[in-house]
Amino acid sequence: MRPEKIISPCYGEVTEVLVQNGEYVYEWEPLFVIRRDGTESKVAVGISGSLKKLYIKKGDKVSPATLLAEMEDDMVISGSD
Repeated sequence: MRPEKIISPCYGEVTEVLVQNGEYVYEWEPLFVIRRDGTESKVAVGISGSLKKLYIKKGDKVSPATLLAEMEDDMVISGSD
């Protein structure tokens, strides 16, 4: 199974990294905080699984093409509103 790539949704600066390599994360759990134009946006994804590799750290500048991390989807379907 190929890892799922987590890409930055915007330009900005990473102000918080809320996860670590190898950590299990849940669907829509905040992973990163990116500050842009004076506001902060939380980055979350609609899958759960193990975080395989972080590519960024606090203070890094990102753009919409920046690879933030890779996750291995556990393929468990969960309900969320």
